[in-house]
Amino acid sequence: MHAKAELAGVLIRRAWEHSLVSGKAEPPWPSADLRPIARLQIPRLGYDEIVLEGATLRTMAFGPTHMLSGAGFGGPGNLLLAGHRTSWFLPLEGIAQNDMVYVSWFDSRRRAVHERTYRVSLIRVVDATDFTMLAPTSEDVLTLVTCYPFGSSARSPQRYMVRALPVEPAGLSTN
Repeated sequence: MHAKAELAGVLIRRAWEHSLVSGKAEPPWPSADLRPIARLQIPRLGYDEIVLEGATLRTMAFGPTHMLSGAGFGGPGNLLLAGHRTSWFLPLEGIAQNDMVYVSWFDSRRRAVHERTYRVSLIRVVDATDFTMLAPTSEDVLTLVTCYPFGSSARSPQRYMVRALPVEPAGLSTN
């Protein structure tokens, strides 16, 4: 099972890189119903993962995901990314105020890669029923969400939320 997960990660990263060249989201393997759509980096943590579209349990098994209830990449609003506390977002346990977060995505209409730089402004543990930080916003923000506490305990009655604000104005920055 571990080898299978490792291979999936390699194939997902390869599909992301191929998408950057081809100009369209490519599946990581022929029967895959998921697509890599962005890259999330937190340099201080050594974190560098490919983001998949749609926060379903199946998709979240393969990487961090973009929650469809949030804003789209590059647009105004609350960009929501989710990941499992036991794997993809376990490194968030070490995130700190003012850490830099980079999100890159491919815009197929413009055939260009864009990147937005964020700075962590708030880290909060909330009850699992508190959706306040997942609500739409008029300003550009990034919210990372995972279950809490970290690790493999059977219960996760809370959510770990990381809010980051853009470092530059909301205009697109091209890489």
